[in-house]
Amino acid sequence: MATGTLMEALGWLEYCNSDQDTYYANLRRKNGRDKPYKVKYWALGNEMWGAWQVGQMTKEDYAKKAHQWGKALKLLDPSIKLILCGENGTSDWDRYVLQNSIEYIDMHSIHIYTADPEHVPNVIAPLSAERAIEVTASLIDLARINNRLTNPPTSDNHIIHKPTICFDEWNVWMYTRAPGDQGAEESYTLSDALAVGVWLNVFVRQASAGTYEGRTVPEWIGTTMEVPWLDVSGAISEDGTINLSVVNISEDEDILTQLSIAEGTKVQVFRIGGSRFKITDTNMAGEEVIKIQEDTWSASGNYNFEKRSYTLLRWRQTYS
Repeated sequence: MATGTLMEALGWLEYCNSDQDTYYANLRRKNGRDKPYKVKYWALGNEMWGAWQVGQMTKEDYAKKAHQWGKALKLLDPSIKLILCGENGTSDWDRYVLQNSIEYIDMHSIHIYTADPEHVPNVIAPLSAERAIEVTASLIDLARINNRLTNPPTSDNHIIHKPTICFDEWNVWMYTRAPGDQGAEESYTLSDALAVGVWLNVFVRQASAGTYEGRTVPEWIGTTMEVPWLDVSGAISEDGTINLSVVNISEDEDILTQLSIAEGTKVQVFRIGGSRFKITDTNMAGEEVIKIQEDTWSASGNYNFEKRSYTLLRWRQTYS
């Protein structure tokens, strides 16, 4: 985006992805490739905020340009995924470009490198990336709510698509130890290996799966946050009793869940609702149709949370 033009970008997209009878698609065929390459991911620049970049931009200039380029590229090929150039996920650059360029982008890129000469600070430094992911997700949500538009247009006035985070540069790297202008070749230690382990744990913890994707009220709940089938909280009472509170919001599916409770531990079970009840059941007719069901469970690894139920599990943890 810095030294190139929008027409050049459109030409590259046509060359790589078009199956039409057009100049650049025919040029690809002439060069020996009949079928389109179907390149899916296209980044709208790389680290455009950096002083080392030829064509460095302000956040205002970049946001305006990225929005127009995104519009044009999606008109040519709506199937592509566009990656917005972010910074570290927590900067004002990230906030501004998301607020002003979100309509046509699919991912927001962030880059973080960590390192420290001392072992413990070195190993825990990747936790900054975890916080950056959380902050970036919030900035995406805020931009979607504030923009109040849809792509493509719908009857609702919020952005329907939810951009994800593209963490496409990360590592343990210390500039003074491995200068970039000298190849950035690091001499890694065990401490660095442990730091990479923390990096990978961050990515696993921040991955998402198994969420509800249907209609929500208000609409932005489903489009700005994940909605798990099991809504869970936990607390420890003053006497040391562990309380696990679980709502299975599914109308149709029991959910078998692995619980890390010592085998054979006596667990008190309090449940409201469940498989034999209907969502429309009520106590308002004078009969106590829905009531607390009490039971005990001898812990055995997996517990089945029944569909459309609230379950409270209470137990005392024993330690060997």
